[in-house]
Amino acid sequence: MAHRIRLLLRTTPSVAPVPHRTVLSVSGSDATQFLDGLLAITVQGKQSYGAFLHAQGRVIYDVFLYTLPSQSTPTYLIEHDASPSESQPLFDILKRYVLRSKVRIRDVSQEWDIWAAWGHDHGADERREWIWARSGAVEPVWSKTTTTWPWGTEPGVINDRRAPGMGRRMVVPKGEKPRETSTHDTLGSDAYLLHRILRGVPEGSIDIPPLHAFPIESNLDMMGGVNFRKGCYVGQELTVRTYHTGVVRKRILPTVLSQASQSGHALLSRNLTIKPSVITPSPTNSDPELASIRIPRLRGTSTLLSSVLTPSLGPGTAVGLALLRLDHLRPSIELHTEHSETAPEGSGQRWKVEPWRPDWWPEQPPEEQVNE
Repeated sequence: MAHRIRLLLRTTPSVAPVPHRTVLSVSGSDATQFLDGLLAITVQGKQSYGAFLHAQGRVIYDVFLYTLPSQSTPTYLIEHDASPSESQPLFDILKRYVLRSKVRIRDVSQEWDIWAAWGHDHGADERREWIWARSGAVEPVWSKTTTTWPWGTEPGVINDRRAPGMGRRMVVPKGEKPRETSTHDTLGSDAYLLHRILRGVPEGSIDIPPLHAFPIESNLDMMGGVNFRKGCYVGQELTVRTYHTGVVRKRILPTVLSQASQSGHALLSRNLTIKPSVITPSPTNSDPELASIRIPRLRGTSTLLSSVLTPSLGPGTAVGLALLRLDHLRPSIELHTEHSETAPEGSGQRWKVEPWRPDWWPEQPPEEQVNE
């Protein structure tokens, strides 16, 4: 499978727009303190990546936080996916917390576009250090891998450290193009979707459903979007409790999908249920390892999130991200999407789901080496 995936990785310098993003401006003398009390990361007047959480510890929005040059008062741009969901718009949530804080909140989406650049020399070979918790949560240790601010210091340009090779992310004045378009191949937004799926990076309301997703299950811990040592912020109590005393039972992983039957047009619906099934060894199979496999009791289901068709891998194939139960990731278990009778014509096909671990994912050490 690794060879097939490498065929899809684009390593030449590339730049593409990131669609469906909303940009809010938060400015004022209290802007840093205001955001620091709400975000699950420490806001230090610098650019970063993080999340707003619900009081019960679920994710409301995953966001990028930009700074702007030459501002007389602290000013941040918050980039996020504001697609309709069960959550209130982020603008309304922030307004509710203003109270007497000296901040001004504006929707400036009509002033900015979002672009991503990746490829040659954008950190694909970056080596990382990690801190593990007994729960299975894991954090990157930036101080051991860089002497500068990990998310970058150039205003309006973020080093996307969610995964090695993700490149950079930029806010660009509406209607303009970033300077990288003169030296990079300019691609469509689907190319960016494929890029982040192959890197195993969830993003936005499809992959991290507001008010439903948990930050650790959504990989926000390993992507640097949660600070477990920070003091009080909304959702902090349950998040830290999970880190220290919980057990991580699900993770978002990239997957290869293939149709069991390649008749008709290949279409994929969002949020398809993924069910496990046990591979039962044939009675005539002489392999003692297969014959000795104990058939597990299967519980729960998983969910397919973002996906994109990949005809270059063959007809009826795709790659995607899926929120998977970790106890289903065993050699004796196969995963398939559940057939949907109500799905659009051509999208009710059954898909085989084959997850893989990205090369950059950390390997959990022996229990005695994890953080208390």
